[in-house]
Amino acid sequence: MLANDLDTARFNMIEQQIRPWEVIDERVLGAFEQVPRERFVGADYQGLAYADIAVPIGAGQTMMKPVQEARMLQALDVRPGDSVLEIGTGSGFTAACLAHLGGTVTSYEIDAGLSEAAAHRLAELGVENVELVVGNGLAASIAPQSFDVIAVTGSLPVHVDALEQLLKPGGRMFVVVGEAPAMEALLVSRNADGERWTESLFETVLPPLQHAPQPDRFEF
Repeated sequence: MLANDLDTARFNMIEQQIRPWEVIDERVLGAFEQVPRERFVGADYQGLAYADIAVPIGAGQTMMKPVQEARMLQALDVRPGDSVLEIGTGSGFTAACLAHLGGTVTSYEIDAGLSEAAAHRLAELGVENVELVVGNGLAASIAPQSFDVIAVTGSLPVHVDALEQLLKPGGRMFVVVGEAPAMEALLVSRNADGERWTESLFETVLPPLQHAPQPDRFEF
C-alpha cells in the first residue's frame, strides 16, 4: 500500500474501530498512531494491517484485533518504568506498544520462528526496552511479585492462578478466560496490601495460547 493509503487506514482504525469501543486514553491512541502496525505483518497482509480482523502472522497464529489490543492497553494503564511481562510475543506489535507507553518488557513466545521475526522487526524500528524470550511463559521460573503489568495475548481455557502471584503490589494483569463462544476479558489487580480483585471488562473471542491448561472434562 502507498504511504497515504496506510495513513488513511490508520486514521480510520483509530476513529472508526478503537474510539467507538470506549478507548479514550490518549496515550493508547497515540501508540496506535505512532507504532506502524503494517511493519508487523507479512507483505501479503499489509493491506489488512488496520482492518478489524485477526491478521495471520505465521505458525498458525494471528494478531489480536486492534480493538482487543487497545482495550487491553487501556486497562493495563502502563506507565514509564513499569516492569511488564507479556505472554505471547506473536508479531511483536503489542510488545512495541507496551514499550512505547514506557514499559520495560519481557516477552515470552513459544514459537522460535515468531520470536526471531519479532526481534527483527523491533530492531528495525529501534524499539528498546523489550527482551524476547523463547519458551512457554506459563511454565517459566519467575520470582513472585516481579511485574507491575502482565499482558496475556492469547486466551486461557481456565484461569491460571500462578500468574497473579507474579504481580507486584499495585500490579494489574489482562487475560481472556474461557472457551468459544463464551470468553471474558478480565483485569486482575493487586493493591498495596497484596489483596487481589478481578474486574470483568468485556466479552470476546481470542485464540488460546499454546500449551494452556485445559479444563477437566467429564467422561462417561
